[in-house]
Amino acid sequence: MSDFQAIGDRVEIEALRGEFTDAAMMRDRARLASLFTPDGALRMPNIPAELVGREEIRIGGERLQDQWDFFVQTTHPGTIQLDGDTATGRAYIQELVRTRDGRQGLNYAIYHDRYQRTPDGWKCQAPGLVESWLAGFQGCADRVGHRV
Repeated sequence: MSDFQAIGDRVEIEALRGEFTDAAMMRDRARLASLFTPDGALRMPNIPAELVGREEIRIGGERLQDQWDFFVQTTHPGTIQLDGDTATGRAYIQELVRTRDGRQGLNYAIYHDRYQRTPDGWKCQAPGLVESWLAGFQGCADRVGHRV
């Protein structure tokens, strides 16, 4: 792979990460699901939820967002390791949420992700939550996630 190809791949994967966060923030679950490979999986063990395939990701996301009064997610870039038509990476997430029943919290998480090059460009294969810390506004963060 040429250096220019590697640079292009990294830029495309970073754009994919940005699209993921934007789709979550805009509550556009159909767009979020389209960012995955057909057999892709979204794992959130602290909820707990494991959504496999684009349709499950879309429907599960809609069920989840129906519970939110608001949800804000920011993604901070981590590493990207390219290996031909696959890649792995880490992303650092911060989320602020309030549910319709008044619960609220702040979540910090580290995701270990897998990406796959497809004819339509790079797609998420398996974003996997590794660790998550939830903090209520009145207390300290509790570690709730685990390696998946």
